[in-house]
Amino acid sequence: MMWRLKTKLLFWLLPCVLAANAQTAPYRLKREITGVQATWHSMVLPNPIYQKLKPGFEDLRIFGIKGKDTVEIPYLLKQRDNQINTKEIAFKQLNQSSANNTYYYTFRPAVSGVINQINLDFKQENFDWKVTLEGSNDNQNWFTIVKDYRILSIKNQFTDYHFTRINFPDAKYAYFRIAIKNSAQMELLTTKILKTDTIKGIFQDIKYQSYNIKNDAEHKETVIDINLTDPVPVSQLSLNAQSDFDFYRPFKIDYATDSFKTDKGIKYNYMDLYTGTVSSIEKPVFSFPNTITSKLRITIQNNDNKPLRLSGLALKGCVYELIARFDDPKLRYALYYGNNKAVVPSYEIEKFENKIPANLSSLTIGEEQQNPAYTAKVTKPLFENKAWLWILMAVIIVLLGWFSFKMLRN
Repeated sequence: MMWRLKTKLLFWLLPCVLAANAQTAPYRLKREITGVQATWHSMVLPNPIYQKLKPGFEDLRIFGIKGKDTVEIPYLLKQRDNQINTKEIAFKQLNQSSANNTYYYTFRPAVSGVINQINLDFKQENFDWKVTLEGSNDNQNWFTIVKDYRILSIKNQFTDYHFTRINFPDAKYAYFRIAIKNSAQMELLTTKILKTDTIKGIFQDIKYQSYNIKNDAEHKETVIDINLTDPVPVSQLSLNAQSDFDFYRPFKIDYATDSFKTDKGIKYNYMDLYTGTVSSIEKPVFSFPNTITSKLRITIQNNDNKPLRLSGLALKGCVYELIARFDDPKLRYALYYGNNKAVVPSYEIEKFENKIPANLSSLTIGEEQQNPAYTAKVTKPLFENKAWLWILMAVIIVLLGWFSFKMLRN
């Protein structure tokens, strides 16, 4: 009686298990998701997951399982980078004058409002000037906003560097006046007054195993190789570079795409990530598109100058966040990945993103596990089956016998 009961129970449970495994079977790895208590939640992808995902995250899925039911959970993948909104402010230039080797330019915004940036473009190509920016509400009493702000332009056979953007705290005045100390005649070609708003993204500090600095005298450059602990998203680099004098050096950042073995060890293929200038004028903080890599290379062109002193560097990466809709908190949820044949999913919620609540509670993503339901189709060799071997041997014996008989008869 007990044996019949167990047999019936197995008969009913087996279809449920097969149905639950059908959708998750193509995915090799999984991570349990805990803390589901509402319809909408967010979760930040852990760093170790990036080296196991397809480059475009095509194989990332969330499944909820309860008995024989398997539900695919729709999600949005968000890159939490800084969002910068820049608005150009219309203005009228009232006058231009000079006195005591100082040139003055007065502007009046068309609409009263806050500004925090002014871009200047001069006809001169090589200069190093100090700027003072003032604000006034009556064009008579002036208040200093920034003083001795340095702007610079250098153009030669080695570089074309311009830093003529004045950044300052939010300011609201009816009039703005720029004063530039310079004994020679100058010509201001264009001016742009801007209001820039930055919505801070979510970044994490990136740990690296080591970095190696090599000053190449033959090629007149400094090469810095940075080895990260794991392949992770990187989107910001800070360089702590010093010199006894002002400097401006063209440089580039490359990231390793793959590696190959040679007689001299492992070599890497690199791809361009960022090109710019490191200088004593601007903050040495450089942002670029979020890129998943485990190795970076920085190349600084020194030309005929003494190499810079580099005392450290820092890396940051923009996190990837999943926003998912959980219709049934009672299901057992997990994150699945590791399917090379998967394509990017298409969910309707991306069309109704404005209806997703703003403040979402975070879920916990567990440690990586092997998916027990994973099934990989393996094509077996034709002759692995012994029956084929016996058939082949029989055919060979028959052919040998026939040729032997024919030779003896002749």
